[in-house]
Amino acid sequence: MPTHAEKRTLSYTSDQMYDLVADIEKYGEFLPWCIACRKTKDDNDVIEADLIIGYKMFREKFKSRVLLTPKTDIRVEYLSGPLKSLSNKWTFIDNGDGTCTIDFFVDFEFQNPMLHGFVTMFFDKAVSRMISAFEKKAEELYKLT
Repeated sequence: MPTHAEKRTLSYTSDQMYDLVADIEKYGEFLPWCIACRKTKDDNDVIEADLIIGYKMFREKFKSRVLLTPKTDIRVEYLSGPLKSLSNKWTFIDNGDGTCTIDFFVDFEFQNPMLHGFVTMFFDKAVSRMISAFEKKAEELYKLT
């Protein structure tokens, strides 16, 4: 199963970055390959959501459970769709100086071996591009003055 772990120190507070990542219904506005994301259940710190991803003629929908620990971390558990498994975690570390460190981890496997092999070839680059999209969105929302 491909995994990706990455830490980035950003010029935004941990609260700002947590709020951005927790706002899953806006993912379609800025995340590459994300066509739409909608909540299907929202019980404060536990959300179930459908995410539709696509690239060219490829389009898939999957359901996940998002576990929110306010201002600290966000964990994603896979419920159904084209994957065999998915584990994803964001941790937001306040550096005490107006910046934060994001600790990101994802591990997944597609049920279809051919699709899994194709995605694996581009996995690290794709995940880094997605994390950069969050960083760019933070820059738009929380411009430093």
